[in-house]
Amino acid sequence: MKDTTDRISTILVADDEPNVRDVIGMMLSGEGYHLIFAENGAEAVDKAHEIVPDLILLDVMMPKMDGYEVCRRLRGEPILAQVPIIMITALGDTASKIRGINSGADDFISKPFDLAELTAKIKNIIRLNRFRQIITEKENLKRAHVDLQEAYNATLEGWARALELRDAETQGHCLRVTDQTMSLARAMGISDDNLDHVHRGALLHDIGKMGIPDAILLKPGPLTEEEWVVMKKHPEYAYRLLSPIEYLRSALDIPYCHHEKWDGTGYPRGLKEEGIPLAARVFAVVDVFDALSTDRPYRPAFSTDWTIVYLREKAGSHFDPAVVEAFLTITGRGDS
Repeated sequence: MKDTTDRISTILVADDEPNVRDVIGMMLSGEGYHLIFAENGAEAVDKAHEIVPDLILLDVMMPKMDGYEVCRRLRGEPILAQVPIIMITALGDTASKIRGINSGADDFISKPFDLAELTAKIKNIIRLNRFRQIITEKENLKRAHVDLQEAYNATLEGWARALELRDAETQGHCLRVTDQTMSLARAMGISDDNLDHVHRGALLHDIGKMGIPDAILLKPGPLTEEEWVVMKKHPEYAYRLLSPIEYLRSALDIPYCHHEKWDGTGYPRGLKEEGIPLAARVFAVVDVFDALSTDRPYRPAFSTDWTIVYLREKAGSHFDPAVVEAFLTITGRGDS
């Protein structure tokens, strides 16, 4: 039974002798190939550019442009550089074959032809080349996927920086907490498959503040009760902004839930304990630690020792106790 993948293969046969072309045509007519013929080297080059065949059978001894020159020209063209070439030769000496290899030939077939040898070489070379093409395509797809991921992440970092430019008091906060959140997420056993979502969610944790009026977001003093009602809507704004974007839907846990509290007194939905997504529980500890231990326009930073005491006091009410312990352990403060 013939390999069905061979039946769609196009082979360019280049030989200046009509009887040789006829013999090859008859020998391969029952093998399911699409055969294209060229009578000389120049025509072979032109037709190769036109059809980009799966394989070229190329006679060595042709007038004006011999097979070696044709081979060199084809190998110099990016679109044809990977097309397999079998040289047809009546020359049996090693020097001629080395010259052919140096010109870019993949294999040789000697006149007079042996049908079994010719068909075996054609099938093997076409299959190997197709396998190489599949591998190359997969590598290209993988590379394109990586490039796309990097482009997405760069865009998200740009969004985060834009928000920090609007809210100057949090400058640098976003990238710091993102790095720390990733470390803590790994320590808490969040799978590699979900770490990308955690990373994106941490970058965009306050993206909902884009919907908060400047008069409230940038107010230098304490917010009124009415203003807090508006401020507490930013997780919902984040949900409305990100949920229609399929690529970011799995990253919503942190932007939507990082103000929920372990005892159920948080917002916007009053989620409790393990009802709060793990990524949001992880982020909440990192976020509060960073906020308390860095300077803000309205107050100086609290000391690290004071902040650790605060985290421990709030474990079991504001924070997941297991997350607090993991955070203190990975930051070297577990025994504090």
